[in-house]
Amino acid sequence: MGKNYYLAVDIGASSGRHMLSHMENGKMILEEIYRFPNGMVEKNGHKVWDVDKLFEEILTGMKKCALAGKIPYSMGIDTWAVDFVLLDENDRRIGDAVAYRDRRTEGMDRKVYDIISEEDLYLRTGIQKQIFNTIYQLMAVKEQQPGELEQAKSMLMIPDYFHFLLTGQKVQEYTNATTTQLAEPVKKDWDMELIGKLGYPKEIFQKIQKPGYEVGGLSDEIKKEVGFDCKVVLPPTHDTASAVAAVPTQEEHAIYISSGTWSLMGTELKEADCSKSSMLHNMTNEGGYDYRFRYLKNIMGLWMIQSVKKESAPDLGFGEICALASKEAITSYVDVNDARFLAPENMTEEVKKACEESGQQIPQTIGELAAVIYHSLAECYAKTVEEIEALTGITYPKIQIVGGGANAQYLNELTAKYTGKDVCAGPTEATAVGNLAAQMIAAGELRDLKAARACIAESFEMNMFRSDK
Repeated sequence: MGKNYYLAVDIGASSGRHMLSHMENGKMILEEIYRFPNGMVEKNGHKVWDVDKLFEEILTGMKKCALAGKIPYSMGIDTWAVDFVLLDENDRRIGDAVAYRDRRTEGMDRKVYDIISEEDLYLRTGIQKQIFNTIYQLMAVKEQQPGELEQAKSMLMIPDYFHFLLTGQKVQEYTNATTTQLAEPVKKDWDMELIGKLGYPKEIFQKIQKPGYEVGGLSDEIKKEVGFDCKVVLPPTHDTASAVAAVPTQEEHAIYISSGTWSLMGTELKEADCSKSSMLHNMTNEGGYDYRFRYLKNIMGLWMIQSVKKESAPDLGFGEICALASKEAITSYVDVNDARFLAPENMTEEVKKACEESGQQIPQTIGELAAVIYHSLAECYAKTVEEIEALTGITYPKIQIVGGGANAQYLNELTAKYTGKDVCAGPTEATAVGNLAAQMIAAGELRDLKAARACIAESFEMNMFRSDK
């Protein structure tokens, strides 16, 4: 029997890539087939995603698989969460795919809380209040473009939309559905009563399916274009859910940071914690693989470094910036979760201004700017660990860092220092690996999540950073 190839299309806020994998001697072998840029564009006064261009890139990468003679047995797409498209009765897209960093949701939380209080909303959904959650985005559509919502017959999250374009089948994947703040954590389904109260059309919400669900084969049109057919299998379509599935631990209780544009720090729970105490700590209960809950906090993450690099040092690599930061003595801090850092006109100036306003030393060089951001992130991680330990009543021996941020050596050293816990960093390609693991479990190549995590630990390099404590 020949080996099966599996294709993960992993699309982040700044780039996407096609990663092929197969099993060899009990290990996952990873190969990047194609990479392409992504980013928000300004259109009609809004920040939007160019989903037509992204879908072209998805097909281009699939054609590269055919050219390489490595036809995938199955494929699945993951992206960021909360963003969506609306389709009309002819399945045509209505309007643009507006991006979560757009300002259209300003004030929409108050509109929602006129209908349901913030506390009741948390008790029902367990989801952290973030102004860009789908619940507030839909309120923005209802208030600002009511005709679009009236015309809509379907709503699909971004990866579900791409799966629909590939297969002609509309399904809603579970992990991403939970990030809308419109799903029930107990029934693991849409909260139709809440949706009705908010005045959103119930018929636009698709049936929710778990990761591992087979959506179907490629449509005739797509088969013809890419030159092959394969199964389309749902991974955890929220990239963080895929990354968490790839956390290489066998421990029942582990704490992780999925480190990329955002730092998602948390643990896994079997049941959601929708308590008031959990709400006051701004924890979220997002859906994970196998109906586990990703009990975590969204922290601003490497978005700040990415922005500063773009503005102040576009020619330097992230490794070089990390090295420069490690040599600086500046001790200024900023609150990385302050909304001012979500989408500022200029991140460099915003960090400087925050330091100036608090009477601290103002960073001048790229090294100083990066040092302020890295120290601030590490301090935030330390506070978050304390909060999670207090809320769960569990002491975690070490922190697992997965994703691109696992490469940020200086940040990992600071994380170990500030938290007083050993840090295990890797795999860096966690999102693609988790996506692939879900497909391999569905195909029977890996037994279950525990077996997949053991395989991942064997397959990829991990780096340890020891705390002084």
